Amino acid sequence: MEPNRQKNLRVVGALVVAMSVMIGLVAYSPTLYRLFCAATGYGGTTQRADSAAASVSDKTVTVRFDTNIASDLPWRFEPVQRDVKVRLGEDKLVFFRAENLSDKALVGHATFNVTPDKVGLYFKKIQCFCFDDERLEPHQQVDMPVDFFVDPALAQDPDTQDVSEITLSYTFFRTADSEKAKDLSRFLVSAPPDPHRGEELFEQRCTACHALDRNKAGPALGGVFGRRAGSVPGYNYSPALLASGVEWDQDDLDRWLADPRGFVAGARMPIKIPDATTRRDIIAYLKRESIEETAPLQHSASDAVPQHASLRAPK
Repeated sequence: MEPNRQKNLRVVGALVVAMSVMIGLVAYSPTLYRLFCAATGYGGTTQRADSAAASVSDKTVTVRFDTNIASDLPWRFEPVQRDVKVRLGEDKLVFFRAENLSDKALVGHATFNVTPDKVGLYFKKIQCFCFDDERLEPHQQVDMPVDFFVDPALAQDPDTQDVSEITLSYTFFRTADSEKAKDLSRFLVSAPPDPHRGEELFEQRCTACHALDRNKAGPALGGVFGRRAGSVPGYNYSPALLASGVEWDQDDLDRWLADPRGFVAGARMPIKIPDATTRRDIIAYLKRESIEETAPLQHSASDAVPQHASLRAPK
């Protein structure tokens, strides 16, 4: 009987393992499906990127915008521009306008895709309101930025090289859980600078090339406010930036982030941040870090003064 008992236990164990795997697959199938779509572009799922492509092609495509609202969400939602023509690899900023028509704050979440489905792998978003649950206050209207580019590899793929038009579609659904929602007022130009959001944006947009405390592909940015351009030790600057005479303040940083090569002709930095609210908050974060970096030095100096003074003039 012992051999049979052991055999039965093995069968039961195998069944338990199989059932556990099946339950796990059912529980995580939405997440796994989303990961699969994000990795492959399946179903027109767009991709995320930290920055635009390194090169821009002469080939152009027209991107059209389609917007929809679930019936239980009393918002107005529409593109500010119905379509744009872009070169492959070109960083493009567009806006979508949302308005809460109700008398109470509401939270929504946007689903998205592109058609034809086969271009999903090549349509890449740098910034989008669709990444988060979004809160809109009563009767508030906000223009929400979407920063995207179409990968030049689209023209090299035999399945997509004939594509000349792409439609980017969004549908906003109502979200019951509002605890983790972000406030859409952050996109208002009149909103105060937010260094906390700036820190998040710096992590997303800048850390591939920059750090506060060390040189990477770009120079260290800690203490950048009030610093002369081209003065970080050990970094190989372009001759243009070395000769620019810029001392970084808020206005200069804004112009630099908006268009580095337009601000300093001959600069090597290729990355632009076209959205003004993104620049505003990244600059607010860098300003906060610059103040915090210089504060200990100022504190140490002020602490030293009484000591020296007491040595010079004892009573």
